[in-house]
Amino acid sequence: MKLTKPSLVITRKLPKLVEDRMVELFEDVKKNFDDAPYSRDRLQNILETCDILVPTLTDELDAELLSNPKNRVKLIANFGNGTDHIDIKCARDAGIVVTNTPNVLTSDTADIAMALIISIPRRLVEGTRRVAKNQFSEWKPTHMLGSRLLGKSLGIIGMGRIGIAVAQRAYSFGMKVHYHNRRRLEKEIEDVVQATFWGNLDEMLSEMDIISIHCPHNKDTHHLLSKKRMKILKPSSYIVNVSRAGIIDEDGLISNLEAGRIAGAGLDVFEHYPSVNRKLQKLKNVILLPHMGSATLESRIEMGEKVIINIKTFVDGHRPPDRVIFE
Repeated sequence: MKLTKPSLVITRKLPKLVEDRMVELFEDVKKNFDDAPYSRDRLQNILETCDILVPTLTDELDAELLSNPKNRVKLIANFGNGTDHIDIKCARDAGIVVTNTPNVLTSDTADIAMALIISIPRRLVEGTRRVAKNQFSEWKPTHMLGSRLLGKSLGIIGMGRIGIAVAQRAYSFGMKVHYHNRRRLEKEIEDVVQATFWGNLDEMLSEMDIISIHCPHNKDTHHLLSKKRMKILKPSSYIVNVSRAGIIDEDGLISNLEAGRIAGAGLDVFEHYPSVNRKLQKLKNVILLPHMGSATLESRIEMGEKVIINIKTFVDGHRPPDRVIFE
């Protein structure tokens, strides 16, 4: 089924290059000039009046919104890889096609993970704060001691594209790569970074110096790192999460950090986003980033290009290349 002059709504401001290209190709494009998240009522109205919606992770498209019989929308071309904010099953049942933008964010997200893996043990952010507050007067042998990466064990939870990219970076720093996954990788992939597979997560956690999380968030991984499980970690260990916040029990993480049962953490995601727990903000052994794992101009433009290809293919009556299938 081809769409002639489809009505398209972009819920957040995208790079100008991307928006201009959409306007050029599809003509009837409504943009969010204020760049503020749309209210639920506004989203409902948009679903009822447009053919194609281009949402982001700030748009919660649940079953109630998507099952409305008044909806006109035929395609949800998500600007992002993750679709946690979209009820895929309900969209399918309502005859709405959903697409995403996979294979774009791997390198940038892995870079941020590696930046945190380096920064936390070496206390880089703490050092920056001290200089900014004029708390650095002179060098001395015991000043700002941290931990080296060489020879340390990195435990990766979720060895998909991003997990593998992090492993490659860590290996180049002389770290020992370990991983826990639903399925073991092929030996050829393991051999590239000399990765060790652990079928038992608890056994891996107890041996690692740094844990880096890269698995999806779902009912099976929600609070995978619970307060109790985090006690398995060595007191000298660190946790890095640039994946999804719900994988870590945030209250449990805070209590373990406060008690000194974990040495530190680097987080780019938060359980009650966009709010950040005040207790986390007060901890000196934590680095908090504003959900910027994929925040490069290059990645945003590539994401936009994928969105455009998905829309153009759909409008022309063909199957979009990045259609999300409910399993």
